[in-house]
Amino acid sequence: MPEPAAPVRFGIVLLPNFTLTALSGFIDMLRLSSDEGDNSRPVRCTWCVVGENLAPVRSSCGIQIAPWATFGDADEYDYVVVVGGLLHSGSTTSEAILSYLHTVGQTRATLVGVCTGVFALMRAGVLKDHRVCISWFHYWDFLERFPAADENLIVSERLYVIDRRRVTCSGGRASIDVAAAILVRHIDAGVVKKALRILQVDESARFDAPQPQPAGLAPTTHPKVKRAVLLMEQHLSQPLSMEALSAKVGVSVRQLQRLFKESLGASPQIYARQIRLRMAKWLLLHTGRPISSIASGAGFADASHMGREFRRTFGVSPGAYREHHGVVAPLAPAPAPRADMQDEDYGECYPDRERFF
Repeated sequence: MPEPAAPVRFGIVLLPNFTLTALSGFIDMLRLSSDEGDNSRPVRCTWCVVGENLAPVRSSCGIQIAPWATFGDADEYDYVVVVGGLLHSGSTTSEAILSYLHTVGQTRATLVGVCTGVFALMRAGVLKDHRVCISWFHYWDFLERFPAADENLIVSERLYVIDRRRVTCSGGRASIDVAAAILVRHIDAGVVKKALRILQVDESARFDAPQPQPAGLAPTTHPKVKRAVLLMEQHLSQPLSMEALSAKVGVSVRQLQRLFKESLGASPQIYARQIRLRMAKWLLLHTGRPISSIASGAGFADASHMGREFRRTFGVSPGAYREHHGVVAPLAPAPAPRADMQDEDYGECYPDRERFF
């Protein structure tokens, strides 16, 4: 690919409590791809941290970075990258930032949401009818904040999604992958690969690569199976049909069944039932929810359905299991059931995660 006649221009917007890893990974890919050797000159591309003012923006780890320039013309950059981070810190994205992003969305520039930067893009109204990639960790946060969002357009099992002039990324190390995917549009692929090697990344992940596997899956588990398991967990209370699950993963039903057998030794249906039973068992021990509420939240048709499956697997009824082992959490009036059940702490059931979803 020939070198661009003019540098590719990147404007970078930092949100309060942004993630430093996501920012540094993205910028280092720009820096290393922009020049030869260790010069790091902005030759093939330029980058500028922009904001509504020049006041430092605090990252989630406490390091502060001051913008280099304030918002200018909406078409000043080819790409405007929004880097997010902590959602529950109490800090909110300012109206000035949202207004700027909305205006940029009317131009030919491409908007890039990294980590929870996608939340700001959604609030700015620039993602209508676009597929959106978010981390599985923030899947239910996204639906809670944007209840009108089309769930069919939410992608939470891939590292990033490029949909026309909108690019969204799950964050973390994936910021390197999405930067590489953008750069190969404009810069020779050999240059981009060299930058990846300098960052000790063997090869950038494909657009359909899965996010890191759920707890309990071996690193060798097939990527399609990893994505399917993530989807099963994210739709626990309203299970996807085999046809819908296969379509989201991008394989036929028969192929997905074969991959599950090879990777996990069980069919998708059996594995999904194991997930539901594991969650039901945990909720019986750690919450005061009525059994009917647990059955609904864990994806069973009703309490009788859960009872049959539970007895077949564990040899006792859900009620007897709870009575024998006791409830760790104090009994309390159950709140109105929610599909996501996100008020619970799933740390023991899924020990590698701070929150289940």
